[in-house]
Amino acid sequence: MTNSIADIQTADTMFITGSNTTENHPVIGAQLKRAIKAGKKLIVADPREIEMAEYADVFLKIKPGTSVALHNAMMNVILEEGLEDKAYIQNTTEGFDELKKVVEKYTPEYVAEICEVDAEDIRKAARLYGEAGTATIIYCMGITQHVTGTESVMTLSNLAMLTGNLGKAGGGVNPLRGQNNVQGACDMGALPNVFTGYQPVTNETIVKKFEDAWGVKLSDKPGLTITDTVKAIEEDRVKMLYVFGENPMVSDPDTHHVEKALKKAFVVVQDLFLTETAELADVVLPAAAFAEKDGTFVNTERRVQRVRKAVDAPGEAKPDWVIFMEIMNRLGYEKQYDSAEEVFEEIRQVTPQYAGISYERLEEKGIAWPCPTEEHPGTPILHIGKPARGTGLLKAIEFVESSELGDPEYPLVLTTGRILYQYHTRSMTGKTDGINKIAPESYIEINPALAAQKGIEEGDFVRVKSRRGEVKIKAKITDRVEENVLFIPFHWSEGANVLTNGEEFDKFSKIPGLKVTGITIEKLA
Repeated sequence: MTNSIADIQTADTMFITGSNTTENHPVIGAQLKRAIKAGKKLIVADPREIEMAEYADVFLKIKPGTSVALHNAMMNVILEEGLEDKAYIQNTTEGFDELKKVVEKYTPEYVAEICEVDAEDIRKAARLYGEAGTATIIYCMGITQHVTGTESVMTLSNLAMLTGNLGKAGGGVNPLRGQNNVQGACDMGALPNVFTGYQPVTNETIVKKFEDAWGVKLSDKPGLTITDTVKAIEEDRVKMLYVFGENPMVSDPDTHHVEKALKKAFVVVQDLFLTETAELADVVLPAAAFAEKDGTFVNTERRVQRVRKAVDAPGEAKPDWVIFMEIMNRLGYEKQYDSAEEVFEEIRQVTPQYAGISYERLEEKGIAWPCPTEEHPGTPILHIGKPARGTGLLKAIEFVESSELGDPEYPLVLTTGRILYQYHTRSMTGKTDGINKIAPESYIEINPALAAQKGIEEGDFVRVKSRRGEVKIKAKITDRVEENVLFIPFHWSEGANVLTNGEEFDKFSKIPGLKVTGITIEKLA
């Protein structure tokens, strides 16, 4: 997030898109409701009528995969009506002329047909955002999990810069992280192209710094993403897979494809429980849970926070850092750490954003990075004064429809997401009786008109097919989705990701298009 969670309260207008906030991030959802009660304006864009739509001044029930077109149309209106921040554009951005030229054709009328919403609602949304003193954008995986996900984020960044809503309280572009410490994992270099603190592995000076710190020779070539790795296993370019706190047999697209790769590779799984992925592993390393170890987590607002051990881990389970250290030692790298704090001290030495953060400073409260010195208070708001790169790069992006759409054999659109009463792949919540009584099984949301057309009633079992596979699942009749759009939560193993596309990826991030899948549906006897 460019801004903090608490900063939401200072916004005049909030634009939520691709985020079912009250179910996926209920604490932040409560903050949003508090802001609405204080009189703040709200725009919501989502393929489903999520709870936040009930509070919206404008709700855009867009067709899945059309966010780029919508954002371009909002910018078209802002420029047409002179709502842009001319001084900010001139002084702190580049690429404006090209952006203006591209968005000219994305009129509300043109985009209304693409998104399947009312043109006047697009205008209302653009005016609410453009006329606000401060406006914040809040998004999640409904924006990113597309083959054009990175470009969708770029268009949101365009929208913020076009109106001068970057680098100030109540503004910003704020992604909500999908799981605890996803931000921290990325900060620590759990990406194929960077070391800690997003320092590129292709930079000769950076590589030398880490070689000197660790006393080893390091590669300057980026590694593979998760989706690339599955393909590389099939092609015999990867022989071993180490899975750490992840359950790709449920969370990754095209489950049958993933299963085939896992059965071919030598697989090590490090996790709390015997997940669907761990059941296919050659070696399972039992890990300690959050309350069974010391360390730090970094939340969605970049706040580094202490975690303190409350209970002992059962059996042979160990903290992750201990497992990594012991494997590292057995592989010939004889580095010993005595505590999580000692590991953190090394992180500080090689990561500029963390240099001023210490366990002592984290004793009372967390600190938002970047925090370059021990005197620095942390940085709740990024890009104050000007964007961190010097000038904000406005990127002209054309809308491209998903290849999953328009196939007469699979004419319906499936989108996926999370629900409040299960978490991720249910490796933890699936073991909780109370939660399973509330949300015991997977289901598919079907619009009443489509259900009537197919002869489907509430609770009927249906067969859902895509190009990748099929599932048998219980029907839930609801007008939360449009007639040709269906929804399956992704938490269950025999569910959404059996159907989703694992072959086409975002060209920048290699994220697959999990949110748009062409399907058919039929009632089972």
